[in-house]
Amino acid sequence: MAHHEAPHKDPRKMGIGRSIAVLTSGGDAQGMNAAVRATVRMGIYTGAKVYFVHEGYQGLVDGGDNIKLATWESVSMMLHLGGTVIGSARCMDFKEKWGRLKAACNLVKLGITNLCVIGGDGSLTGANQFRSEWSELLADLTKGGKISAEEAKRSSHLNIVGMVGSIDNDFCGTDMTIGTDSALHRIIEVVDAITTTAQSHQRTFILEVMGRHCGYLALVTALACGADWVFIPEMPPEENWEEHLCKRLIAQRERGSRLNVIILAEGAQDRNQKPITCDQVKNLVSKKLGFDTRSTILGHVQRGGTPSAFDRILGSRMGVDAVMALLEATPETPACVVSLSGNMAVRLPLMECVQVTKDVTVAMAEGRFEDAVKLRGKSFQNNWDTYKMLAHVTPPKMKSNINIAIINVGAPCAGMNAAVRAAVRVGIIQGHQMLAVHDGFDGLANGQIEPIIWAQVGGWTGKGGSNLGTKRHLPGRNIEQISLNITKFNIHSLIIIGGFEAYLGGLELVTAREMYEELCIPMVVIPATVSNNVPGSDFSIGADTALNTITMTCDRIKQSAAGTKRRVFIIETMGGYCGYLATMAALSSGADDAYIYEEPFHIRDLELNVEHLIEKMKTSVKRGLILRNSNANENYTTQFLYNLYSEEGKGTFDCRMNVLGHMQQGGTPTPFDRNFGTKMGSKSVLWLTDKLKECYRHGRIFANMPDSACVLGMKKRSLVFQPLASLKDDTDFEHRIPKTEWWLKLRPILKILAKYDTVEMDTSEVAAMEHVIKKTGLVKGGKM
Repeated sequence: MAHHEAPHKDPRKMGIGRSIAVLTSGGDAQGMNAAVRATVRMGIYTGAKVYFVHEGYQGLVDGGDNIKLATWESVSMMLHLGGTVIGSARCMDFKEKWGRLKAACNLVKLGITNLCVIGGDGSLTGANQFRSEWSELLADLTKGGKISAEEAKRSSHLNIVGMVGSIDNDFCGTDMTIGTDSALHRIIEVVDAITTTAQSHQRTFILEVMGRHCGYLALVTALACGADWVFIPEMPPEENWEEHLCKRLIAQRERGSRLNVIILAEGAQDRNQKPITCDQVKNLVSKKLGFDTRSTILGHVQRGGTPSAFDRILGSRMGVDAVMALLEATPETPACVVSLSGNMAVRLPLMECVQVTKDVTVAMAEGRFEDAVKLRGKSFQNNWDTYKMLAHVTPPKMKSNINIAIINVGAPCAGMNAAVRAAVRVGIIQGHQMLAVHDGFDGLANGQIEPIIWAQVGGWTGKGGSNLGTKRHLPGRNIEQISLNITKFNIHSLIIIGGFEAYLGGLELVTAREMYEELCIPMVVIPATVSNNVPGSDFSIGADTALNTITMTCDRIKQSAAGTKRRVFIIETMGGYCGYLATMAALSSGADDAYIYEEPFHIRDLELNVEHLIEKMKTSVKRGLILRNSNANENYTTQFLYNLYSEEGKGTFDCRMNVLGHMQQGGTPTPFDRNFGTKMGSKSVLWLTDKLKECYRHGRIFANMPDSACVLGMKKRSLVFQPLASLKDDTDFEHRIPKTEWWLKLRPILKILAKYDTVEMDTSEVAAMEHVIKKTGLVKGGKM
């Protein structure tokens, strides 16, 4: 990502004398409130005045009470609410010039020259048009005597920044729009509920999800529940799809599956752009195959409910960055959208994103479906490729004579099973024999190894924990036994799925290669742990599920505190020495602070926090929430903090303590973890298949180069393989964490949003504007 070194500005002075208005427009999406809250609080932190615009653009046109000054407290207790608290409306008046004149007049009178718009591409296009004709609007208003020349001069320029709130994830240039992840949570809850009843009755279920022009929700749902077929607008099925579909469903039943799931986007169409409907598919399946078939249209359920942890953090990060983008903008900067790529916040020119989004529609209308999928961006394309590979390929008759073993190591976490399922099925598709190792490295030493077949992993995507069984023990003293079993069971390569123990175990096997030639086989470690502490990856499978569990628990605890008033809760999260869960859960639940090992804290810091809470109890927000990572400090234990806060808060607030414990490791995996596990599992097998070809010499496999044993991890924007040995330098082995952790940069945001005014925020890395058109390397009228 391009960064330019900016002079180190103090964000606390940047907004003085400036006014910002924030509005939500178009359809609502869960997580919009997090974005509004962050915009208001970051704005106030910089010294700016921040205004709410109620009812979207309609409120901007109508003015009056619709444009209100926001305060710190006015955005309290809204993080966990779905929809948008300040209201949204589809507005016709703003499309007319007279409407925009009224809106401009209302802003000028209040001295507002910065506008933050949270909405879909229609809302953002409207904002851009408003900005481009601003000087013309001012001239008309001055001429008509509505504003004075002095007022016009004071508001001579309008800055605009957009954030995309849309459950369809249909905006090009950003990996995830605000609301998409929460919509997937709703859909997956329903799919899980439906699959249990479908299995009882051997039924076929057809589920229609939202997405009139974009198949993202349908596609990810299909991946996350292992659907047999998906219909999306970007990629209509081939001619004669009816026959293929029936063949597929029969094949699934013959492999022992008791149910079929078909996912359909509401905008599904065939190659001639005729709609494909739920009823049409239902009639086809029940008439042609005689299967008991049911269809469900999900509708507005997908828009509602509590936002997921991911959407709250996304909204909060984008809100903070949007304020920075507004305050750094010059009249020459193009209007921008704050968005997410991998885990990086990026700024993109608004109109370029809108253009690419429109190009998708054109490509679909012209029947250039491959282009449409490409234009949607890398993440959409990866999803489509993974889905095609897992659903649309029949295993080959020719076998490869390769045996790949899969093993789970460390503590169980949600999403492990999704990774195993994907690896098993992709391996079988490649012609390999897949072997399941039970109970970790112990099982590898004791010979608890057996072939695992296609039907055995059916329905595993949605199951929490580890079906293979897992143990924490390292290979260590069993290394000889392990090497004998690798020969005995003829294992040619190894997939190790787990946490820090998986990484350490992988390293031990690599080190032992010098002694035991049998260990010279390709290996991949897939990070899977709630602690998110495996070197070489920004995210681990399982951390998102744990984060949602903690966030939901904090919501409930905050509710109870809101009822009793003047209460502070201290909550201990898991994570060993890694503060990821505590920090991210604090961001997503709106906590006052999170104590972690990576950021040492002293008695003076604890005093400051108590003082901060005593001040807070004087406001209308009479509750506090403090998170502490389990190994944050050996002396300042959770009990110690509870005692300290109870004593110091006497007469002002009382205190309660919760240790969340093992519920953080359990539960059904979130859509993110299912999807992430599926991608990691399939990618690891494809990589091993290539590696095995490289290492095949004189009739046997011999792999002893460092790059034949890797960690597969998410780095910034893509999945990459990094040699285990090369990650040693970045590992703090004593505390079992990586030495560099990207999420530490989000800690200042946590403090700012919790109203600490002495926060050091590093503004030296300013996100430079990136260009979308170049990034997609695409396609105008079918030419590269």
